[in-house]
Amino acid sequence: MSAVRAALRIARRSAWRSRGRSALIMVMIGLPVLVITATLTLMATMTVTGREGQVAELGAADARLVPAPAGTVLRQEPNGASWTTEGDGAAASELRAAEVAALLGPGTRLIPFNTGVLQLGTERVDALEIDLRDPLTKGMLTLAEGRFPAAREVAVTSASGLRLGDLVQSPGAAPLTVVGVVEHPHRPSLRQVVGPDLSLAPSDQFWSPGEYGAGWLADTPKPVVWADVPALNKAGLYVTSRAMIPDSPRAPARFFPAEVQHTVGLGAMVVMVVLETVLLAGPAFAVGLRRRRRELAEIAAQGGSARHLRTIVLADGLVLGGAATFMATVLGIGAGALGAPIVARWGGQAGPVEVPWAPVLGVAALGLIAGTVAALVPAVQAARQDTVSVLAGRAPAVADRPGWPLAGGVLVLAGLAATVVARRQPDSLWVWSAAVLVMIGLVVLTPWLVRLTGRVATRLRLPLRVSVRDAVRHRSRTASAVAAVMAVTATVVAVGIGTQSEYMDRRNAYTSARPTGMLAIWGGTMADGTWNKLRAETARRLPNVPLAAGYQAKDVEGRRYALRYTVRWNGIRTRRTAAIGDQALLRLLQGRHDPQAAAALASGKAVVFDAAAVHDGKLALRAGSTSGPARKLEVPAVLATPADEHQGGALLPRTVVEQAGFATAERALYAMYRPPAGSTLGRDLAKVTRRVTVASEEGYRNVPDPGLWSWLVGALVLVVGGTLAATGLAAADMRPERSTMMAIGAPPGTLRMVVAGQALYISGLGALVGLVAGTVTGVALSRPMTTHGAGDPATLAIPWPFVIAVVVGLPVLATVAALITRTRLPLARRLL
Repeated sequence: MSAVRAALRIARRSAWRSRGRSALIMVMIGLPVLVITATLTLMATMTVTGREGQVAELGAADARLVPAPAGTVLRQEPNGASWTTEGDGAAASELRAAEVAALLGPGTRLIPFNTGVLQLGTERVDALEIDLRDPLTKGMLTLAEGRFPAAREVAVTSASGLRLGDLVQSPGAAPLTVVGVVEHPHRPSLRQVVGPDLSLAPSDQFWSPGEYGAGWLADTPKPVVWADVPALNKAGLYVTSRAMIPDSPRAPARFFPAEVQHTVGLGAMVVMVVLETVLLAGPAFAVGLRRRRRELAEIAAQGGSARHLRTIVLADGLVLGGAATFMATVLGIGAGALGAPIVARWGGQAGPVEVPWAPVLGVAALGLIAGTVAALVPAVQAARQDTVSVLAGRAPAVADRPGWPLAGGVLVLAGLAATVVARRQPDSLWVWSAAVLVMIGLVVLTPWLVRLTGRVATRLRLPLRVSVRDAVRHRSRTASAVAAVMAVTATVVAVGIGTQSEYMDRRNAYTSARPTGMLAIWGGTMADGTWNKLRAETARRLPNVPLAAGYQAKDVEGRRYALRYTVRWNGIRTRRTAAIGDQALLRLLQGRHDPQAAAALASGKAVVFDAAAVHDGKLALRAGSTSGPARKLEVPAVLATPADEHQGGALLPRTVVEQAGFATAERALYAMYRPPAGSTLGRDLAKVTRRVTVASEEGYRNVPDPGLWSWLVGALVLVVGGTLAATGLAAADMRPERSTMMAIGAPPGTLRMVVAGQALYISGLGALVGLVAGTVTGVALSRPMTTHGAGDPATLAIPWPFVIAVVVGLPVLATVAALITRTRLPLARRLL
């Protein structure tokens, strides 16, 4: 029998004999593999490709055609589509079914459809007006219960909450009976009503292909290919064809500089995952080595070489790592496949089960490597153990490597220098790469730190003194656990500082052109009569709400112009559009009556709320138009205080604009009014013209990222789990000392304090070192995450509650968990 095969058999037998330790190691190795594999499978399954989604969109038809609004210039290409709409937004093209069929050739059969919304009381649900009994619709929706609807009947999706026999009625229409329950192939959360004769409510959205609108499904005598698309686009038809996706040309493979950053970031992530797994699983492998020292010594006494001992211990890592990786990969694929439909019911879509085998197998290989590497240090120790001392029952002497502290210090200094350089880079990946170098250096330094901090043991009480001295005596075991806690703490603290800094930067840099609570209604290019109707409808919908007018600038040829000025916002040069109005609008923008600002506006000066935009008492403007030449002009301006602290913008008097050669026309309305939840104001005004935009200024609405505290949960599992694993090893190694303490009358509380002291020392030292390393990385991260251009200062913010919870709370929790563990020792035989 070969030595490798014998080592694998010994490893399998040892793993089965110590099932608890083996399960712990497998969890430490397999958990990252399971999570990453499940995430990859979930994302791949929930990504519905164009080919997979063809049946839901086309059914059995060859093509789907949607007419664009009148005046739309449409152009489809294999890599996307573009369209521009001119005029007053006519709702639909006048194409008839016969004309569309003629474009597609003789023998074409069309069936109409219309997608939109259905008004059911105060609720609006998605609706599809189509005859599901037609063979061309096969596969678009699957029948789960009942039958497909006929005239004056509808089918509903199960997520809509309606059931067979219910009545569906929209305002002004006859009630429709629910006769079927259908399911979308990829969107189980879709709430939709389907029937051949629905009264769809008008949409308040601009036209977009694939969204709301009418069209046809076509059964064509020959496939519709890309060569047919230009003619159909020219006729105002947006085309989706079953034959167009296979004909889409693939972009040639090219190398981009951004791929270098992606590769570096991926490499840094791989190193961090392997490092953390090795540090967490290392103490558990050390447990096995401690318990098998005599077995290995007996093998050495019978002629086993150091290479044989290394092979036996490495076989532990290979066996446990392989079993953990296999089980985690299978469970991860299953969890991702089963979780996709469940997640899709909360929102999203799910296609057929898809496993991205290349990354999944890469993750599995990573787990196998991590398991083997985790057993590498115990394997080296096993090869170097003194056979005579082990067989005599004496603890092995710990020999320090004199060059390791120097090597660790060099790596830390090199990592700090790289961090300083990476902080100036625009991408945070370089900071994380430098942090990996610092982390490796600290891992190398950890045994020296353990020995250095062990000098304080003489000043501690007996239980803690015993704990610290034992930790120093078994530095290889302690250093691995301390390094694992350090790596977790450093990563979480760095993420916390970077995330909080980014949040504070966004909050401090937030600006708005209007005060919080202001409603703005803008009209686009439209006739005066259309605007008058829109204004009257607004006044009718908002009774007793004072409205301030805003104006639009036009040249002598009627071309619309926007008057903009440039200001630096959050480090980026940004163009703002100046409003045109009178005293009523100024009072709304300032939230009060300001006599000085009102007098300046009346005298023909611009009132500006961005201090950096005014130079020598003037505001530089650029008048731009989509169809006319640009112009530059300067107007006299004064600074004023806005209603809100972070509010910017400028207000121009009509006289200044007209003196510059423009005509003004009222095309905007402003009011201090907050639409209630579920307000239909936008849809109501869209009935007058679709060239209306309704916006309500809500102020800065973002909140700190709640996902930050999920990092705390992950740190809790890793820190407490790793600490308790190392503490369990310490408790096993300290049995002689604890037996002696119990024999001389030490109470159970003292024995618990000895075990808890190990947990406090490991987690406390790791948390303190991790705090320093994480703070350095977090400060470096704050610059690329909060700067957006030259001259933009970095924002640094520390989430103190989060940092305290990580650095103080987790060690305390680990200590409490160790304090309540069982510490009773079995009776030991003693020679008299």
